[in-house]
Amino acid sequence: MSDTQTLPDRPAAETAKALDAAIVARGLRKVYKGNKKSGPKEALKGIDLTIPRGSVFGLLGPNGAGKSTFINILAGLVNKTEGEVQIWGFDIDKNPRQSRASIGVVPQELSTDVFFTPKEGLEIQAGLYGVPKAERRTMEILRSLGLEEKADSYVRFLSGGMKRRLLVAKAMVHDPPVLILDEPTAGVDIELRKQLWEQVMRLHDRGVTVILTTHYLEEAQELCDTIGIIHQGEVKTVKPKDELIASLDRKALTIVPETPLSAVPELGPLCGAELRGDTLYVSYRPSETRVADILSAVNEAGISVKDLSTVEADLEDVFLELTYGADDKVAAR
Repeated sequence: MSDTQTLPDRPAAETAKALDAAIVARGLRKVYKGNKKSGPKEALKGIDLTIPRGSVFGLLGPNGAGKSTFINILAGLVNKTEGEVQIWGFDIDKNPRQSRASIGVVPQELSTDVFFTPKEGLEIQAGLYGVPKAERRTMEILRSLGLEEKADSYVRFLSGGMKRRLLVAKAMVHDPPVLILDEPTAGVDIELRKQLWEQVMRLHDRGVTVILTTHYLEEAQELCDTIGIIHQGEVKTVKPKDELIASLDRKALTIVPETPLSAVPELGPLCGAELRGDTLYVSYRPSETRVADILSAVNEAGISVKDLSTVEADLEDVFLELTYGADDKVAAR
């Protein structure tokens, strides 16, 4: 009996969903022992997460949220404390070899062996995964990632962007159905970031499920169809991208009047105003209200502006907004 059929005491709908998932985690916990001073640290607090097959799933969260611990458990680099994890239907405890063979992981660090050529590196990686020589696709993979001309060049002579692509190539030597990219474009310029993602999305078009961790919210917004937010070891929310974009429809203006205000002025129904000290915070939805309209209302209220600035939403704002449902977290800074 396969692992995909050993889901005891689960409702039929939930079991069907699990069978159609690339990754399933239930009650996943990880506790690090720590030291005498700090004590144990619970990195993952019983998370439940299902990542659909064929998706581009963005796993977002601040540093220390538990993203890397989760990925390292999937990769077999960290042992979980409790819970159940399946990768492509294989339980990581019952079928560790099959589960690990089902994923390719592209790490954040540029961990490449500079004394081998890309071709040699991929051949070694394929050997580690037990891919028979007759079934290896070394040149095909290098060609698909624009590295064919550098196949016989030493890795130490490759540019940073090429080394990033080589990491993707190494993760694909065993043809895994799931590709995990951990901050793959950190420190990469805009042009190289675009090139890398074009190649990764070509892999996705071939049917590969892509799981992305990133601090670049605009990157997740452009590439992902579903986004989950993890914070302090807990999955706070999982939403389709369109819902996340809608929730990001928040900005704020900070206005310093020439003369301190004694009360909050009435600026209309489409924005919220709050007076903090001598500064007026005005939160609004860019899709509904223009900055010019706010400034016109401020002028009509007889307020002379000494200084103003715009507060943009960032990942922290997204987390707060989706978790607590606040409308004015941007303005509350």
